[in-house]
Amino acid sequence: MHAKAKLDQNRAAPIAISGIAFLADLSGALYWDDERLLVVSDLHLEKGSSFATRGILLPPFDTAATLGVLAQAIVYYDPRTVIALGDSFHDRDAHERLSRPDREAIAALQAGRDWIWIEGNHDPLPPASLNGSVASEIALGPITFRHEPTGAAGEIAGHLHPKARVATRGRGIDRRCFVSDGVRAVMPSFGAYTGGLSIRDRAFAKIFDTLDFTAHVIGDASMHVIAASRCY
Repeated sequence: MHAKAKLDQNRAAPIAISGIAFLADLSGALYWDDERLLVVSDLHLEKGSSFATRGILLPPFDTAATLGVLAQAIVYYDPRTVIALGDSFHDRDAHERLSRPDREAIAALQAGRDWIWIEGNHDPLPPASLNGSVASEIALGPITFRHEPTGAAGEIAGHLHPKARVATRGRGIDRRCFVSDGVRAVMPSFGAYTGGLSIRDRAFAKIFDTLDFTAHVIGDASMHVIAASRCY
């Protein structure tokens, strides 16, 4: 295990997928220490500006906020490779709306490491104007990284923006989460303005045949591992 990963046990929870040991990080990233690989999904950069073009005004800070959290995870884990697991940009033209500081921030995150943009449904053609390679999916050992989940063994996907509703202090709260049955996993959305879909939604029933899977729930200061059957 990477030395830094031992510094704060609250920051990450171990999660095994098809026999491979990962860390589910509080940021929403997934880390594979043996490969020094960091995975993030559904950044949805420039979602705020996309809404603005349709007359829906949101504070235009989502890209900077998302990249700031990603920068912290990269500094912490110092990955050799980063995989952005699709829907990195909210629409096909989002990269053209990136501010110069945000474009420079992306370049700084990419410096000195391999960077792979996976194609998503929002961004089927990630921009060639940014560094990094582009792929529809990537297979590494028993693990396949793709955007939309199929339920295949060894799959790590995004797209669904999983969230869990859990009871705490007499009330229910919704939290982003990783979901896995030990054979496959769906990652939470990483973007600052992204919503979520309940893990009890029928979309997850197409991936997990039963409720015999686990939610790695992102709390305020630590990860919480909760059986899906306890979420609602």
